[in-house]
Amino acid sequence: MILIITHKEDFTADFVIEKLNNRELPYYRLNCEELNAIDYSFGTESDFQFIIDNADKITSVWFRRTKLPDLKIINESEKLYVLGEYDALLQNIYAVLKDKIWLSYPSNVYEAESKLYQIKLAKEINFQIPETLVTNRHAYLRDFYDKHKGNIIVKPLHHGRIRYDQKIKTIFTNKLESSLIDQMDEFDLTPSIYQEYIEKEYEIRVTVVGEKVFAAKVNSQESEESKIDWRKKKAPFTCYELPAQISEKCLSLTKKLNLKFGAIDLIRKPNGEYIFLEINPNGQWVWLETEAGLKISDEIINSLVQQDVYSKVL
Repeated sequence: MILIITHKEDFTADFVIEKLNNRELPYYRLNCEELNAIDYSFGTESDFQFIIDNADKITSVWFRRTKLPDLKIINESEKLYVLGEYDALLQNIYAVLKDKIWLSYPSNVYEAESKLYQIKLAKEINFQIPETLVTNRHAYLRDFYDKHKGNIIVKPLHHGRIRYDQKIKTIFTNKLESSLIDQMDEFDLTPSIYQEYIEKEYEIRVTVVGEKVFAAKVNSQESEESKIDWRKKKAPFTCYELPAQISEKCLSLTKKLNLKFGAIDLIRKPNGEYIFLEINPNGQWVWLETEAGLKISDEIINSLVQQDVYSKVL
């Protein structure tokens, strides 16, 4: 049985679950925010086998998203304590199930989210990367800006989502304007990534699942709105054939990060060179399947059921 670790608003999980239902494959969806309302147990009598809602024959785990329960505890200290215990419960679940097939194991996902670490490893496998800086020193940023003649971008170090009045807004990649550099001494530099701006012919999203590589391109340069960040304006993605050596680098990077899944963003320059930007170890992909016809969901399911198939062969 496949254990899917996620939350109720994960529409990517919905997409795969519909296919699991069509193929009559067994699974259990663990919506983490419901941990306080579902039955679970594991202990010495069951040899620490994890049992949830009487489902105990877990062979593989798809780790998608987590969200802690919304506890109705008034005392803030008590609430934080109990939430910490639920987080510890999740960590224990991961550890007890570590010998199962994972897509991907949580600690590997969390480590792979470190963008500077990604860039470091990408460089080690000879991916071309943008010149990059993270600093809180105004002088260093000013020198970096001058070195690239004012042609640099800024983007979040961790993720680009912020909540305002119960709504989630996206922080996009943006060019750093000269007016901000002029006023820089008036504010502190919070952790951010600064990079040289790379001229693009188009952009590519590469999705790696196990040993399979799926690629799609978007003509982001056809609109002023999407030139810096293609997410600012919806444009269609089409299936794309990567050069073999770039595909191999994508596979090498996911393996170095101990990932079974990765969503990689690349730039193709007008001169034909490919530039690595970043990898999302749990990135979205459903729109690529529907627009570009990439069979990503099938490969995800195949990777999660392979242990069941193997046991039947034996």
